[in-house]
Amino acid sequence: MAVRSAQTAGVQRIALDGRDVAYTLMRRPRKTIGLAIDHRGLRVSAPLRASLGEVEALLAQHSGWVLKKLEVWRSAANTQALTINTGTLLPWLGGEVQLILASGRNQFFWSGDGQSLTLALASGRSPAVLLVRALKERAGDLLYARLAHYAKQMGVPVPNLALSSARTRWGSCSCRGTIRLNWRLGHFPLPVIDYVVVHELAHLKEMNHSPRFWAVVEQLCPEWRQRRLELRQLARQMPVLRA
Repeated sequence: MAVRSAQTAGVQRIALDGRDVAYTLMRRPRKTIGLAIDHRGLRVSAPLRASLGEVEALLAQHSGWVLKKLEVWRSAANTQALTINTGTLLPWLGGEVQLILASGRNQFFWSGDGQSLTLALASGRSPAVLLVRALKERAGDLLYARLAHYAKQMGVPVPNLALSSARTRWGSCSCRGTIRLNWRLGHFPLPVIDYVVVHELAHLKEMNHSPRFWAVVEQLCPEWRQRRLELRQLARQMPVLRA
């Protein structure tokens, strides 16, 4: 249920499912009402002639989505950026990787057991940039291997893989069959990663979230409900790497 309140300098407030939500209302020469949520909060772009009632009706209709996205961004804002020093422990594949900083030519080296990562930095270079490069490369190799593994089991060709750096989206599948996976999945345990991989591969058979789609997912990931919950919980604890 939505409860209307007064406008102040383009800012509106509305009660969605009992929670007070502020949003910025912008009038635009457009035909439909659009919603956007990012670090700035909720923004609504409405046609010039759209009434406030129409705007609030749409917000009420999508209240679940709005509250969920606002919580995601709020959690991200409250997460501290990772301090990168020798000895820093970084969650990776359900375990931890210890970081080692050294002087060098901007190269990185993984230990044989994968439990430590040395960043050999040139003078004045950011360790965060090199760290992200190292993790992206490692994650890309792993994600492609998991795609190939499950594509064979699903009986579909191995799709093209593109890596994403999004903060709130873990994967997507285009109508052309290209799958995008977030390299940050490497911070999570392998069963959670596999759930995302299977989820996106299933879209090659069902480009929707119908019962038929979830039946495809369940064939290769019978514990998908638990893995999806784990993904949401782990995402709130994911380290912030700013490169």
